[in-house]
Amino acid sequence: MTDEQAVLRCQDGDREAFHHLVERYQDLLYRTAMLMTGSRALAEELVQGALRSAWRGIHGFQHGCPVKPWLMRYLAREGVSQRRRRPAAGVVPSGPGQPDDPDEAQHERQEMRQALAGLDADQRHILVLHYFADLTVPQLAKALDAGEDAVNTRLSRALGHLRERLEAQGAQEVANDGS
Repeated sequence: MTDEQAVLRCQDGDREAFHHLVERYQDLLYRTAMLMTGSRALAEELVQGALRSAWRGIHGFQHGCPVKPWLMRYLAREGVSQRRRRPAAGVVPSGPGQPDDPDEAQHERQEMRQALAGLDADQRHILVLHYFADLTVPQLAKALDAGEDAVNTRLSRALGHLRERLEAQGAQEVANDGS
């Protein structure tokens, strides 16, 4: 069954068709939510809330549009709602601590998780949705109820802060290696 067929069936009340969409996109939604929150429990809560909202809003789905950005928009909105309900505490990156794994790619992923965790929630969310979930600026603007210029400004600032954090981590590693 295609996404379009599943949506049409969902709009007729077919919950099994929605299960098809959940199966197809739940891993992507969860990974994105993990990057946004740094917490398994919060990520699961975020995904569940987004999927509940998507089911309730299925009749508003515009035919011919891709499903992925539509679901990501619900995830983004749920993230904003979650931040309002629960002010961000210190976010701890998910997964194990500093790995002893010599694999450079693993090390870089860990550095990125740490740098993202050090950003404020708004910056982390917009970067994750744009660069990891592949939402375009117009899709982000719609998801966040903001203008495209505002989204571009927020992306630019968040990316600047992420670069600063990554550079600081790199400098700290060099300092630690020299001692």
